[in-house]
Amino acid sequence: MNPKYQILAEALRTGILSGKYQKNLPTEQALCGQFQVSRQTVRQALSLLESERLIVRRQGSGSFIRDKRDSAPLPRRSIAVVTSYISDYIFPSILREIEVVCSENNSAPLLFATQNQFSNERRILQTLLEMEELDGVLIEGTKTGLPNPNIQLCRQLMEKGIPLVFMHGNYGQLPDTLSVLDDNISGGRMLVEYLHKKGHRGIGGIFKYDDLQGRQRFTGYLEGLQQFDLSPEDSNVLWYGTAQKDHFLRDDYSEERMAGMLASCSAIICYNDEIATRVISFLSRKGLNVPGDIAIVSFDNSPYSEMSTPRITSLSHERFNVGRMAAETLFCLLRGEPCESQLAPWVLVEKESS
Repeated sequence: MNPKYQILAEALRTGILSGKYQKNLPTEQALCGQFQVSRQTVRQALSLLESERLIVRRQGSGSFIRDKRDSAPLPRRSIAVVTSYISDYIFPSILREIEVVCSENNSAPLLFATQNQFSNERRILQTLLEMEELDGVLIEGTKTGLPNPNIQLCRQLMEKGIPLVFMHGNYGQLPDTLSVLDDNISGGRMLVEYLHKKGHRGIGGIFKYDDLQGRQRFTGYLEGLQQFDLSPEDSNVLWYGTAQKDHFLRDDYSEERMAGMLASCSAIICYNDEIATRVISFLSRKGLNVPGDIAIVSFDNSPYSEMSTPRITSLSHERFNVGRMAAETLFCLLRGEPCESQLAPWVLVEKESS
């Protein structure tokens, strides 16, 4: 017996070819209900139809029937994907969606990881410049909160006609590039508003200083405080960088700063779930209870938020995936279609830590 997604694809294929569906297919949710299958099955079926060039899928808009006149085979493209990490944290889901979009467009991604180091990024960009066949680059900027020494290499790629689409963080020195970013400023405001509604007035924050995400999340945090006439205090904010991440809350300096924050805060906004789990472990060692003594909230709604005890209230992108959005933007560029930079919106997922 054929897998469910193939059975669904055949039903939809028949509907398309018979004219039952003339402009677009029903939504994923509607297909789940109509055929009594999971969303994963629906997405596999839609991916198959897209690979057959029967439909075009557009993030946030739906699945559209492809014009029968547009039947030329898709060109095989070489796409480089440069991220800070590959197997850590949120990156497996991002890379998985990039791979899906590449597959739908008859292409395969070439993966590179910078470890968020300028020197590694430089070597990777030099390798890309030497490649004879390269059609586009999806790139997560390195330490995007700091000036980047590799801008000229990026420009050389662009001068060769190779488009770059940035994910999560971009470079201010390259204003003409497209990017798909988290809506971090809105996210910071959302978390402050949520905590304020819960009765918290002393709200601290832990942010990463050497990337754009951290700085934007801090900006949203400040705007949220100002919205509710809460005074931002230096002692209520703790900063760290890439080099300090592995030692965070395991050294005397950060432990001393955390102790000072706890003296005036009843809630803390963390840069991401990984940091939030470390904060919760630190508080547990100090004999403090979450959320009884202090509330913790965060960004990303990653597996860390589920594995933590208590589970962490965190912001989620839900159906939006930065990897998929960036890959679709890149292929849009390669087809010569108009496209623009995007922000991935957040939705709060409330759990036990707040």
